[in-house]
Formats: sequence, structure tokens, C-alpha cells
Amino acid sequence: MAIIRTENLSRAYRMGMGEVHALRSVSLSIEAGDFIAVTGPSGAGKSTLMHILGCLERPTEGRYLLDGRDVSALDDRQLSRIRGREIGFVFQSYNLVHQLNVLDNVRLAPFYVRDYSPEASERCLEALEMVGLSDRLRHKPAELSGGEMQRVAVARALANDPLLILADEPTGNLDTETGDEIVALFERLNEAGRTIVVVTHDPRIAARTRRCIRLADGRLAGGGGGE
Repeated sequence: MAIIRTENLSRAYRMGMGEVHALRSVSLSIEAGDFIAVTGPSGAGKSTLMHILGCLERPTEGRYLLDGRDVSALDDRQLSRIRGREIGFVFQSYNLVHQLNVLDNVRLAPFYVRDYSPEASERCLEALEMVGLSDRLRHKPAELSGGEMQRVAVARALANDPLLILADEPTGNLDTETGDEIVALFERLNEAGRTIVVVTHDPRIAARTRRCIRLADGRLAGGGGGE
């Protein structure tokens, strides 16, 4: 079953008197349980595609179906709800709150969707155990290594039990060995059934995913699966 399907997805930005086309008629399909890399040179449209898949912005043209629902034209409140409950984000710069400890950083995910239930707290603890940080709950980000901070970010992405995990250059701030550990974590999560899409410029990381979607000049250059 396709958890993501895009049909002729395009995104243009107004620049002065003209337009810049970041995406052009991209049609692709991603199945539940896939582990996908989105690759391509700088300016290929990777980040724009990630933003649309993450419901952070809307396409100019075309349709985006997430788990069978057309989310292309939803309003901001509806998109915010989907982002909070159904998509887990992992960013290159971790995006942790440095005044909060590890557990409270992960608890932000259910807090933002107003889930204060005991089950939400249990999911946060389970996510931290899954990423190997159950012994670091009270540590602040400044007391962690880069790899540990990224693992906190992964745990936060898991905390609401999302349909999809989107990771934007998740190893970009890490050394090679630590980056390999993060990719191995994604591999384990995928083996457990998680659907993961990773934007990366690193061919070594792309080679460890199940499939690569390649973009060039805003167009699909390969790997769309269902174009």
C-alpha cells in the first residue's frame, strides 16, 4: 500500500518579476515500510520535496496523497495536525531545546499535539530505550555528543508513533563513524516496520536504503516507483 503518492507535483516561487521552479511534475510512490533516500545535486529540489511531503508547504500544482488522503489543499490548521500526529521529523541541526533535558525534549512531541496521557509518556520512554538513551534521561543537550543529540531527535520523531519519518541530512553535522551509527539506527527502525525517507547528498548513506529517488533540476531523474 502506498503511504505517499504524488501526481505531477510542482512548486514555483515568485522571484522579482519571474518564477523559480523548484519542482516540476514529480510523480512518485512510496510504500508503507519503505526506506527511501532522496538524492541529487544542490538545487535539485530535495528540500522542497521534503517540505511538501512533511506538510510544511503546499505544491503549486499537482496532488499529494498521504495514506490515501489528498492533503494538497488542506488549510494550515489541518496541515499542522498532520505534521504533529502523523509525521516525525529529524533535522541536520537536531533542533533540541537546550534548557530541557533529554526526556523533556522528547516529551515536546506529544505536548505539541496536546497529548498528556500516560500512554504518551510511556511512548517517550520506549522511544528513548529504542535509541539507546534510557540512561541519559536527565542530561541536557550540552552534556551529549552530536550522535547522542541526533538520537534524541530520532526518539522525539518516534514519540507520537507517526506514519512516516522524514530525515533531512540527518548525518550532515556528524563524523563518518557517528553518521554510520545513525544510519544503522534507521535501518533497525525500518526493519521494525517504520517508513523512513531520508534526504542526503552522501552516496554511502543512499546505498544503505532500499531505494533512491533522484532529482535533477526539479525533475524526477529516477527511482520514483510508480511514475
